[in-house]
Amino acid sequence: MRTIIVGSRQSALAMTQTEQTIERMKAACAAAGLEYTFVVKPIVTKGDRILDVTLSKVGGKGLFVKEIEQALLNGEIDCAIHSMKDMPFELPQGLVIGAVPPREDPRDCLVSLRGYTLDSLPQGARVGTSSLRRAAQLKARRPDLAVESLRGNIDTRLRKLESEGLDAIVLAAAGLRRMGWADRITAYVDPEACLPAVGQGALAIECRADDEALLRLLERLNDPRTERAVRAERHFLGRLNGGCQVPIGAYAEAESGRPDAPVRMTGMVASPDGETLLRASASGRDPLRLGEQIAQELIARGADRILAEARVLSEAGE
Repeated sequence: MRTIIVGSRQSALAMTQTEQTIERMKAACAAAGLEYTFVVKPIVTKGDRILDVTLSKVGGKGLFVKEIEQALLNGEIDCAIHSMKDMPFELPQGLVIGAVPPREDPRDCLVSLRGYTLDSLPQGARVGTSSLRRAAQLKARRPDLAVESLRGNIDTRLRKLESEGLDAIVLAAAGLRRMGWADRITAYVDPEACLPAVGQGALAIECRADDEALLRLLERLNDPRTERAVRAERHFLGRLNGGCQVPIGAYAEAESGRPDAPVRMTGMVASPDGETLLRASASGRDPLRLGEQIAQELIARGADRILAEARVLSEAGE
């Protein structure tokens, strides 16, 4: 009997979604007649250790995955469960994404003790978010809002909503739903108002490329519809060389899991102050070509200049 060691960040959300995914893996094992057992190994990442500055100022890519990927390469774990939005475009040599399970709700959401929606927030309302992408889009839609940096795990941010006197905070709906806290959501934010992060709501199961037995098991967990949508979003991100230091958003949706099914995607690049916001949408049957097409359209409209300026500001600590 093989024991699969599963790496995960040690936050409550990460552990919850890891346990939920392991239950899917156990069901897949039962269906395939495999006798595998699973052990979770919590791993602290750089992004978990540094909580007193915004993600854009921490710098680098893979803030929440690098240490976990090193454990994979060292053979300390067999696979890892990541939030797809934490994954850099380029994976270390020898590692692959073995499965992309069905996506949770990809939207952002507003949590407010006073029941505010994005449009009903009063003039000058204080809104907390850890994301440059969210901040830029909030400022573009509501320049009057006071958008404040808010770091920490999901439960920490919910506590800070009250302790820091914020009028609202913006979070990924998927995290609250996976934790069983959907009742805390005051309002969902339509992607037309705030495009989600690349891969938001999706998970990535990463493993070594040469672990053929585990890859065969993970194939049973893969959702082709989610995988095709996420591939388009990630290729868009990769083409723009994006990371958490720059405001980039994208959302794609495949009509079905068929390999030739059309995919519809919208991509966004914004200046950190929200004064310039570029969006483009297109449909296509090839997810990679679609991501490339939308990225090229935004680059032609000045996205590369916006991103370069955003990186300079990030490196300067502004």
